[in-house]
Amino acid sequence: MLTIGKLAQETGVKVPTIRYYEQIGLLPEPDRSAGNQRLYDRAHRDRLRFVRHARELGFPLDAIRDLLSLSDRPEASCAAADGIVREQLHAVRERIARLQALEEELARMIAQGCHGTIADCRVIEVLGDHALCAHDHAGGD
Repeated sequence: MLTIGKLAQETGVKVPTIRYYEQIGLLPEPDRSAGNQRLYDRAHRDRLRFVRHARELGFPLDAIRDLLSLSDRPEASCAAADGIVREQLHAVRERIARLQALEEELARMIAQGCHGTIADCRVIEVLGDHALCAHDHAGGD
């Protein structure tokens, strides 16, 4: 059995985050010691590692909840899990496209440069007027 501190150390997840995951139901409530200390088993550790890895891959908590639910039913079809991953892949590709547009816009701003004083600075001018941007990047992350 692991204390919350040991679980945090083994998984790389901070103690407040572990408590939060318990609160929202991603981790089941652990048993308690006679002194009311949380005691976690291997299943808690494995589940927490799953959650951490999914978070590192950018999955939202609701998707992780769905994936955990699927993992609790090993006989279920993998199609639902594939669908969740496809949605995440689509979201990642959209973020990449927005970031590439931002990269191009920033490079364009630098290329147009600042010559002389701030009054003549293209960077300040473009930041002050979104219509001068070559890409629509409003509402990005």
